[in-house]
Amino acid sequence: MSTHPFEPIVFNDTKTLILGSFPSIKSFENDFYYAHPRNQFWKILEAVTGYPVNNKDQKIWLLKACKLGLWDMIASCRRDNSLDSSLEDEVVNDIPALLEAYPTIDRLAFTGKKAQALFEKHFGHLDVERIYLPSPSPAYAAMSFEEKVVQYKEKLKIED
Repeated sequence: MSTHPFEPIVFNDTKTLILGSFPSIKSFENDFYYAHPRNQFWKILEAVTGYPVNNKDQKIWLLKACKLGLWDMIASCRRDNSLDSSLEDEVVNDIPALLEAYPTIDRLAFTGKKAQALFEKHFGHLDVERIYLPSPSPAYAAMSFEEKVVQYKEKLKIED
């Protein structure tokens, strides 16, 4: 079993909590969310906000400035690789407790179908707005980087 290595990144004024499924093997190695060099998550947020994402501090600053939080649906699981399709025996994080601890969070944004499906299965009864973002994974090639930027900007409602 692999256990999630990171605490959620949330602030007292976080409005939107972005939820992925589980960190990639590269994210484990690099000790931060979406740390695979080919994953587009941080480059998309950089393009949307204009804020630099050259290091962990800049990434955290971007999240805080944009009232975004970051966590994953899965607390622990078994897996053979970094693909969501390889995740098994998933134990989910306590999303309701986090939402209770941070009452300013009024929207959840999912960066993949696996995260969204797990939320609906375990917490679908919760009354919170949900949005689906295109996967930032390089494995999701159905949409161009530019199209993903447009979708993130519209759905996250980040102002220029």
